Amino acid sequence: MLTLDYTDYLAIVAHALDGLPEEACGLLAATGAAGAASDRVTAVYPCRNAAASARVYEVHPLDHLRADRDAEGRGLRICGVYHSHTHTDAWPSPTDVAQAPDPAWHYVIVSLRHPEPVVRSFRIVDGEITEEPVTVDGR
Repeated sequence: MLTLDYTDYLAIVAHALDGLPEEACGLLAATGAAGAASDRVTAVYPCRNAAASARVYEVHPLDHLRADRDAEGRGLRICGVYHSHTHTDAWPSPTDVAQAPDPAWHYVIVSLRHPEPVVRSFRIVDGEITEEPVTVDGR
């Protein structure tokens, strides 16, 4: 399960909308040990999409480095990544699955296909996709 504060939820959705027509992406950080069954996100790091594409994303390496350093300095760890799907549902594409770097991460997708953005989270382990609940506190 992934828990987001409403402010972080809004920041992720706003970043996805601001990124149009390209996919937006960013990193999520939490406290605690890697591989936890659930995480409460305590920091959101909007990143540039190095792929500059409406169909794929690639977290810009300098933004990733900055997020890693900031998270480490605050006693956090990167626990996941989010990106937007500008024209498809919030489900991992074959490219998303192939590029899933860490089985302990949460893979959050914001679909902008419909007027109301849809946010879903997944675990991707050895190519297997498992959806997990997303809880938004403070709504």
